[in-house]
Amino acid sequence: MEMNQYRIALGPLLYYWPRQTTLDFYARIADSPVDIVYLGETVCSRRHELRLPDWLALAAELQAAGKQVVLCTPTLVESGAETTMIRRITEQQDYMIEVGELGVILNLDGRGFIAGPHLNAYNGNTLQWLAGLGAQRFVTPLELNRADLKTLLREKPASLQSEVMVWGRMPLASSARCFTARYYKLHKDNCGFRCIEHPDGLDMRTRESVDFLAINGIQTQSGHVLDLLAQAGELAAMGVDVLRVSPQSQRTLEVIAWLDAARHGAAPQPSVLPDGMPRCNGYWFGHPGLDWIENEAHRHAH
Repeated sequence: MEMNQYRIALGPLLYYWPRQTTLDFYARIADSPVDIVYLGETVCSRRHELRLPDWLALAAELQAAGKQVVLCTPTLVESGAETTMIRRITEQQDYMIEVGELGVILNLDGRGFIAGPHLNAYNGNTLQWLAGLGAQRFVTPLELNRADLKTLLREKPASLQSEVMVWGRMPLASSARCFTARYYKLHKDNCGFRCIEHPDGLDMRTRESVDFLAINGIQTQSGHVLDLLAQAGELAAMGVDVLRVSPQSQRTLEVIAWLDAARHGAAPQPSVLPDGMPRCNGYWFGHPGLDWIENEAHRHAH
């Protein structure tokens, strides 16, 4: 008997990869068991290896391969470039839109949308409001623990689907300052596009050489890879509709295959981790986010 079925989503590519690397990656995604693919530049409007026509061409290819495609809007809007990008994205009528910033909703003229993880939907009243504006699914805030997620799922409107990120470096915050440019002592507007040299972000460590955060242009990420693969069955049983994988340069396709096997009842396998990147699941258990809690140890502790 199959477990309660969730759909698998691939979140937007947060990093600046070379053009051919990106195209090759999505060609493999087209042949994968992913159900939903989020496309578009959400971090920095100056990145130009792929422009909107390229993303739209990818969207058409992935849709033809049977994927549901969602176009993403920027998380931080601070210039005319982002405003123009949003207008051009929201003019597309063939795809659902993920809203990265609340002002985008004004451009949708009542169309349905996906509420992205940075809209800070922490309670039922917020979800009722978003649903009233047209939200059809929301991505839960990354730092919710198990108990708070259960409460949120009880409070949400019945018509509103839920999506939880289960794997990848967590995008924690965005800033008007480009951290990668600052690291290289460059001006943001003359950055040399150095983030293309860091396909999984630039690792930042404490003075004690402990992995702490990663920087990715204007974005601050978790230094550790979120790994809630072991909780996939529990999330499905709680009623979560979609599990999101955030692309990394390694192992992303293996994680998708893992989730697909799990939803069809395969015996649990060890979870998958990019080489040299520690994992974390602390938020889920109500601990600091960068902690890793072994499930068995957690049960004994409680």
